[in-house]
Amino acid sequence: MMGAGKTTIGRRLARRLGWSFVDADRELESRMGVSIATIFELEGEEGFRRREVALIDELTQRAATVLATGGGAVLNERNREVLHERGCVVYLHAAPGDLWHRLKRDTVRPLLRAPDPRGRIEALALARDPLYRGTAHLIVETGRQPVDRVVGAVLAGLPPSITDTRPASASPGPPSDAGTDESNPTDD
Repeated sequence: MMGAGKTTIGRRLARRLGWSFVDADRELESRMGVSIATIFELEGEEGFRRREVALIDELTQRAATVLATGGGAVLNERNREVLHERGCVVYLHAAPGDLWHRLKRDTVRPLLRAPDPRGRIEALALARDPLYRGTAHLIVETGRQPVDRVVGAVLAGLPPSITDTRPASASPGPPSDAGTDESNPTDD
């Protein structure tokens, strides 16, 4: 879900694994030269989702990559299939109240431009939770935990086939910016 910490945790996880990190929404914005909000305005959610499917198909074919998808990527069956088949999907679960706490000042996300944004978050979380759970190989509760604790839980839950591929240069310990308090990340 939006606000669960996908970008913040994904970046930190990639650094710990010695892998690359890609945020699918930022990649799509870079390729299109416009924001996700603009894509929604010009093409609607359906147009955005078509572009997202093609991008996720491409990005899931990369090796040694941590991929943060947009929260709605699971709405498409093809996305769920390729994500589950080609990678190890981690569902960063946060309660709707925690998501609202992180997102209440957000004015950019198209899906929060609603008369009742908190109600919208609750409805999206309720509708998407079964899709996230059905796609995931690992579910990690994020709550209001520090980022490094969540990253540690993800690393502990990953299969050895992933964690054993870390290059010798990858840091086994906390990254150099571990002292920062990112217990409520909102950049994803």
